[in-house]
Amino acid sequence: MRVLNLMPFTELKTERLVLRQLKISDAEDQFMLRSSSEVGKYIARDLQTDVSQSEKFINDRNKDIAQNKIMYWAITLKEQTRLIGTICLWNFTEDNSVAEVGYDLNPEFQKKGIMSEALKAVLSYGFQKLAFSRIEAFTQIENESSKQLLIKNKFQLHQTRIDEGFPKNIIFELYHNDYLSNSL
Repeated sequence: MRVLNLMPFTELKTERLVLRQLKISDAEDQFMLRSSSEVGKYIARDLQTDVSQSEKFINDRNKDIAQNKIMYWAITLKEQTRLIGTICLWNFTEDNSVAEVGYDLNPEFQKKGIMSEALKAVLSYGFQKLAFSRIEAFTQIENESSKQLLIKNKFQLHQTRIDEGFPKNIIFELYHNDYLSNSL
């Protein structure tokens, strides 16, 4: 079995963004994302009701990173330190060859290409640095923005896979070889 080592934490930079590790000082902005019914509209999770839940969430994710269970980034604009969204690679297969990508973004920053820019950086890291053979994305069938984001970034809808327990979800996949041929 291939072993992942996610420490030290890898910060990613793009033209407009810095993807960095979550900090306790992000708790208010993280709480906004995880308590917003608009942000969580298509995600099967309970909305947070108190900022202390975000503090615990941040601590838990950072422990998970140290234990090589997840790679979780705060999305910030280069000229600001404020968290505007998050993106992660997680749900690794037992042999660490496949990961799932997940993301959310403050509605104020949607429709500006920010998540596509963040996703490109995370895909590059996942395929080139962590050597995943496939990265998957599970999204709700009605989430048009997420579907468009995935298609724009060369993910293919897997027509026959089912997300057990989540009948409204559809599954997109991007294979390492397809990523390489599309990024040349």
